Amino acid sequence: MVDKTTDRQAEPRLLSGGNPQIAKGEGDGPVQAYIAAMPGWKSEVGRRLDGLIMRTVPDAHKAVKWNSPLYGMKGDGWFLGIHCFNKYIKVAFFRGAGLKPVPSGESKTAETRYFHIHEEDEIDEAQFTEWVKQASLLPGEKM
Repeated sequence: MVDKTTDRQAEPRLLSGGNPQIAKGEGDGPVQAYIAAMPGWKSEVGRRLDGLIMRTVPDAHKAVKWNSPLYGMKGDGWFLGIHCFNKYIKVAFFRGAGLKPVPSGESKTAETRYFHIHEEDEIDEAQFTEWVKQASLLPGEKM
């Protein structure tokens, strides 16, 4: 978004809970805008997650919807979403109940499982990329 008074890019607004407000859109551009707008330490973790996801599933389709980056397989729905909260990043595996091992974060929906990342957490990249690989092979969530 452009600030009309200065012709500069306006900083995205953070919604309550610390999630950047990014216009919905398809492709890498909106996802990179979201990642750049993630506050503090979360932006670097967002870049890292995006890199891991795309190295694991190079043909993944990206979009931002509902102020969250989504990753999926073209024509097959979404397998993963990312969302910022004040104290952590939530990675949602939409068919996470079918992953081995199942991510520990439970959801109100039977199939979805969450992986939470806090500032001081070490990310087990091998486990994360294995979840991403498995998730990309499951039927996607239509949204």
